[in-house]
Amino acid sequence: MMARALFAEIFGTFWLVLGGCGAAVLAADFGTGGNGTSLGLGFVGVSLAFGLTVVTGAYAVGHVSGGHFNPAVTLGLTFGGRFSAAHAPGYIIAQVIGGVLGAYTIYMIASGADGFAIADGAGTFATNGYGEYSPGGYTMLAAIIAEVVLTAVFLIIIMGATARKAAPAMGGLAIGLGLTLIHLISIPVTNTSVNPARSTANAVIAYVFGDGGVGSVSAPVEQLWLFWAAPIAGAIIGALIYRGLISNDHLPD
Repeated sequence: MMARALFAEIFGTFWLVLGGCGAAVLAADFGTGGNGTSLGLGFVGVSLAFGLTVVTGAYAVGHVSGGHFNPAVTLGLTFGGRFSAAHAPGYIIAQVIGGVLGAYTIYMIASGADGFAIADGAGTFATNGYGEYSPGGYTMLAAIIAEVVLTAVFLIIIMGATARKAAPAMGGLAIGLGLTLIHLISIPVTNTSVNPARSTANAVIAYVFGDGGVGSVSAPVEQLWLFWAAPIAGAIIGALIYRGLISNDHLPD
């Protein structure tokens, strides 16, 4: 059973990165049509893509693994009393593997276009960053606040939508819409992480295949610490807030 759960986490995180980051890399900015209308998805389209991957992934394999697809979610649920600490390391490793496979698939597709290159810059290859590597030039402090607060809210949504007294069939939809809203808020700030596996996947591929060879795009890797520390801290905070101040699962119906 655990092997199937781990594979489900690999698949789900692969799909999240391929769908969400793939939309950002391949379709967010696709130029304009003959009448000047944008042909790209833009921030709204990318936000929806991330939300849709979570909705579809949760309904596809959530019954097998719980549908975490995110190390911060796994650790948040562990601190929230919803997941076994013994199983958390395996889940996190599986999520990183799935994310890297998704990012590599995006690279293989994107590199099929003439002139494609991963250049060192803000948001390049859907990487996360702050300072000059933030899409909007936001500071490190702004990035920390955004990632901590939004991941905390995300965990509260997840734990509430999957609570014993919640409507079980609607959990995946609520979580996916929550992630969509999170992206609508924070793409300009950090390119939105709230997910260390997603951040690691794109930073690793940018580092390995960046224009000029291995190691030529170092900023996403150098700044990666923030996109592990802040989402994990936020997830733990959100889980503890939900468990201590919101949850009524312990109360009788």
